[in-house]
Formats: sequence, structure tokens, C-alpha cells
Amino acid sequence: MAFEKAGEVMDSRKLKILAAVVDEYIVTGEPVGSKTIMNHVKASSATIRNEMAELEKQGYLEQPHTSAGRVPTYEGYRLYVDSLMEKNTISDADKQRIDELFPETGVYNSDDEMFESASYALAELTKCAAVVASTAPKFSLISKVEVIPTGKRMYVILMITSNGSIKNKVCRLQFDLTHEQLAFFENFAKENLEGIAVDELSDEFFEKLSEAMGTYMMSLSPIVSALMNMSQEMSSHSVKVEGQKNLLTCKDFDQNEIITFLDNQNDEIKRFLNESFSGLKVHFSPEDGGFVIHNSSIITAPIEKNGVSYGSLGLIGPMRIDYAKFIPFLEYFADRITRMIAKEDDDDEQTKT
Repeated sequence: MAFEKAGEVMDSRKLKILAAVVDEYIVTGEPVGSKTIMNHVKASSATIRNEMAELEKQGYLEQPHTSAGRVPTYEGYRLYVDSLMEKNTISDADKQRIDELFPETGVYNSDDEMFESASYALAELTKCAAVVASTAPKFSLISKVEVIPTGKRMYVILMITSNGSIKNKVCRLQFDLTHEQLAFFENFAKENLEGIAVDELSDEFFEKLSEAMGTYMMSLSPIVSALMNMSQEMSSHSVKVEGQKNLLTCKDFDQNEIITFLDNQNDEIKRFLNESFSGLKVHFSPEDGGFVIHNSSIITAPIEKNGVSYGSLGLIGPMRIDYAKFIPFLEYFADRITRMIAKEDDDDEQTKT
């Protein structure tokens, strides 16, 4: 086996040594020396030292102190995760633990409650922070907008998106809408809102929408204002973090950076969660414009509903997180949530029929 990057060829021995260094460092957190690697690779200590020196030159390892062993760089972790790591299978004991912390047959009043339960269980199992976002506005289109009269001068505005998200808001008007006004809005919504991406519903969009309504805007302005508020709620999908204490007690992290992250967690983590919709992703803090918590990694996996992106689940931990163990955990939880959501939909359909 060989690995080639930008004209640089690494033979199988170098790759085995790099994998061994990463595996050892994940467990101990201490620089790894050549004698330790001899337990993994059949070569002399001198040969291993030479190979480790080459890996350092190539940017995959670094030496924290003179005469110390080596530790992986984020480029070393990237190569390890992408090409060298052998994922573990989840043991029966771990599956039993997951069932106890996050029962599939549990009664959840909402998808958000289910997600929170899953992220809590994931944080408990991994001793990392677990993050969850329950909507994916970047990929959602408006499927339907409806105004439903519910009483004298009272209306419910309903907005449904292509990923299954439903928002509703009660709106009290100063007068009752006529059948003509309701019919106009129904047709107007079909022509101007349905099929529009949620993240396109800006203030400027609604200003143009209001102008296009002409004389009807006077009577329908409260409805438009309610739609603006609903779209803002959808597009700002909240990010929930469980296991913050695991970040605060991790010796690999600077406490001030953790506090900064917790104060701005939505903005810090949202872009990484959005990228998970194309599949499981592993991010390292020096990559992609940086992350406020140095020496950290973020692993994210998508959650689906009806075959489309519905949210994402992730882990935040030190860069020396146990990827081989925790990536299968994350995939298992994400698949489990997707299954549970599908079962809920099937049960709802059976109830209706």
C-alpha cells in the first residue's frame, strides 16, 4: 500500500507508523517514541526514528520538545481519518447502553425533544460535547402557506417546508378578512412563495412581496408580518449543545476558548452542521477558516426525513478523539433518529387511514 499526495509518495511502512502514532497518542495524550512503535511495526528503532523524521518533514508529525517523541499534526489526523483508520463495530454492551440512554420506543412529544435526548445520550457515551440542529433551512423550500380562520378576527398562518418542518402563528386582526381577500392571498402565496428557499426569505424579499400585493397590502399586512417572523425563526435554526461540562473539563482545551464558544455557539457551529448534509464529515480546528476552540475536531452526520435533509448531529472533542470508536457511534445515532422519524410518519399515516 502506498499513498501519493502532490508528487509525494509514502510507502506502507510510513503509513503504518503514522497510524500507530495516532492510535497511541489518542490513548495516552503523550508524545510517542520509536520504541513504542516497535510494538506495531516490524522494524528497528533507528529505522522507525528515520521514518518518523521523514513524516515530520512531510507535515504529518511534529516534535513538541527536543528528544521527545512525536505527536500527529492535523494533517496527520486528516490522512489517518480519510485513509488509515479502521472503524470499530459497536459492541452489544454499547448498544444496550444506548438503549438505556436513548430508547427507540420512548415517547417523545416532538422531534426536537427526540434530538435533545439523542444528543444527551451521545455526550454521556463519548464524554464529548454533542450538538444537534433540527432543521436544514439552506436546503428547504416552502411547500405550502395557508391562512386558516379560527374565530372572530383570529387566523392561524401555516407554513410547511420541503423537509417536513411546520411553523404556525396565531394572528389577531382588527377586522375579519373577506372571502375575496383570503382567495387573493391563497393564489398570491402559490405564485410567489411556494418553491422559494427558506434562506431567500429576507426583509428585502418581503418588501418586494408587499409592493406586489398592491391595494391588498393594507388588509393583509399583519399576515405578511407574521410570515416574516416565521421565516426568520426557520432560517435561524437553533443549535443545541449537550455535554458542555465535558468541554470545560477537557485538559486539551483552553478554558477561555470554551467560554467564548459557549457564548457564541450558534454562529460558531452552524456552518459545520450545514456541511454535514452531504454525508459524515470530520473537521479539524485549523481547517476551513479556523474554529474558536484550538486543537479540536468536529464530527457531523446528517439526519433525514422522507429522503431529504432534516437536520444534523455532531460531536465536538479534542483532536485526539477516538475516531475509530466515536464515528460509528455518531452514525448509529443519526441512522437511529432517521428511522424513528420515518416510523413516526408511518404511524401518523396509519392513524389518518
